[in-house]
Amino acid sequence: MIKKNIIGFSISSEGDSSTQGFNPKTGEPLPGDFSNANYEEVNLAVEKATEAFETYRKISGKKKSLFLNAIADEIENLGELLIERCCAESGLPNARIVGERGRTVGQLRMFANLISEGSWLEASIEIADMERKPIPKPDIRKMLVPMGPVVVFAASNFPLAFSTAGGDTASALAGGNPVIVKAHSAHPGTSAFIGSAIMKAAKNTGMPDGVFSLLHGSGKVVGQSLISHSGVKAAGFTGSQVAGRILFDLANQRKEPIPFFAEMGSVNPVLLLPTALNLKTVEMLSTSITMGSGQFCTNPGLLLTLESDLLEQFINDLGRALEKIEPGVMLTEKICKTYYNDVGLSLSNQDVKVESEFQDKNKLNIASSVLVSVSGESFLKNPKLAEEVFGPYSMIVKCKNKDQLNNILTTLNGQLTGTVIGSEDEMRSFILSINQLEKKVGRLIFNNVPTGVEVCSSMQHGGPYPASSDSRFTSVGTMAIKRFVRPVAFQSWPDSQLPDELKNDNPLNIWRLINGEWTMD
Repeated sequence: MIKKNIIGFSISSEGDSSTQGFNPKTGEPLPGDFSNANYEEVNLAVEKATEAFETYRKISGKKKSLFLNAIADEIENLGELLIERCCAESGLPNARIVGERGRTVGQLRMFANLISEGSWLEASIEIADMERKPIPKPDIRKMLVPMGPVVVFAASNFPLAFSTAGGDTASALAGGNPVIVKAHSAHPGTSAFIGSAIMKAAKNTGMPDGVFSLLHGSGKVVGQSLISHSGVKAAGFTGSQVAGRILFDLANQRKEPIPFFAEMGSVNPVLLLPTALNLKTVEMLSTSITMGSGQFCTNPGLLLTLESDLLEQFINDLGRALEKIEPGVMLTEKICKTYYNDVGLSLSNQDVKVESEFQDKNKLNIASSVLVSVSGESFLKNPKLAEEVFGPYSMIVKCKNKDQLNNILTTLNGQLTGTVIGSEDEMRSFILSINQLEKKVGRLIFNNVPTGVEVCSSMQHGGPYPASSDSRFTSVGTMAIKRFVRPVAFQSWPDSQLPDELKNDNPLNIWRLINGEWTMD
């Protein structure tokens, strides 16, 4: 395990402070003091990435594909050492970490497959027509190109899949951009293991020195320095709205503003239609609310439905189901304290009623599930009730009628997901509510729960602000690569000097849009 900063193919420990991992189950420190980067090391990482970009951006998709597959291989080669350290630092169970490693490796191989063939670059060609009247038509060809060094901020709740070699890193590297990862302080050892795997893969596949760096340290020193550095051209972030907004503002206040793709949480409203108030829904929701101790950005934190006698029985059943689920440990002591603080703020509102609460709070960093209810009228009067509580917490809003329900949906902020549970027939009578929900979310789910994000080309993981900073993009799936590339048009360019994707003879044999028609000619 490398306990220093990885800067290209070098390791460095010039700073005067360090980060130590802790076991959230026991509170005990874990072996290893990981050197925090200083400003000089931040500058060196960016300088190396900038130099590497000149080479890496020209490397073929097939060769970059070998690099990504090599990273996946090296992560698998870490074996149980990685799993044990990740479990110890996160408090997450072995099965969850094994599954997350599979997702991480799968993402890398998914992007490797994508870039090995070049159609994703959206090559389009408009052939010249010099006889066109009254103005001749020039030859114009366009494709996507990489942007430059990308900074990735590792997430706390996914120490593998949204961290050092997670989706942001995989998609940025796939797009032809060097990556600098700001390691999360909650899992420095896990980050170090993965960082060493990436460095080894880069060396073994002939990638340029500086194509990847891993820096430990605080968000205030390392994170803000990276975002403000003129050599950085884009960034990806998964975390809280407070931290995300600070970085987002810094990215836009630069002399040269840069794209900052932040995913900042969500309450993921669930619309419970009348036929949804049954035990099957109770089972689905109770499992989803408590999954991972509620530490998912897609946790169903807001349940919206109409007042009814059946609703009271449903609330009672859901509360009892939650009380039977043993609470789990949270990722860090800070996250646990924040959870109970946010729950306390919610319960300080006299209109909020506690429907169920797991009573055992004696264990270290354990998050007891909490279910509360509030009237639609009170919810509308208290905008703070619509804010995310990160943990196993959910609020049921009892709406008087459809008009009030629609009004509530209108006032909600942007969300990652929106869920509708009920019958297909009754969806028609709630179409106004469903249409309003669609305006607020990036993913609409029917008769299922929002937790569980499939990694595929059709996935949209992002939504209107503040769920994400740019709702046009996703942080999960193949289209995540679009965040870190930009279009460039070549006009009247000699064929011999064009990228292979745009040459006349189509040497890569890819699909291209030629004069408005898709063809491989």
